[in-house]
Amino acid sequence: MKDFKAQANKKSAPGKQGGLNAEIQSRIGHQLRAMYDDVVRQGVPDRFAELIKRLDDPKPDSGEPAPKTDGRD
Repeated sequence: MKDFKAQANKKSAPGKQGGLNAEIQSRIGHQLRAMYDDVVRQGVPDRFAELIKRLDDPKPDSGEPAPKTDGRD
C-alpha cells in the first residue's frame, strides 16, 4: 500500500498534494457506471417485488390489522 501511495505521489504535478488527475477520475467514473448499469439490469428479485406489493396493499391478507405508520411516507 505504501508503494502505491509513493508511486501516486511521484506521478502528481510538482507542488500539488493529493487529488486524482482527470484520466484517473474518468476511469473510475466509467467503471462505476458499468457496475451500476449491471446492477440496474439485474432488476428487482421476485421476493422483493412481492414484499413491496404486500407492504403497499392497504388490506392485509392474514386478517391482522395493518401496521400503523407515523405519517412520514
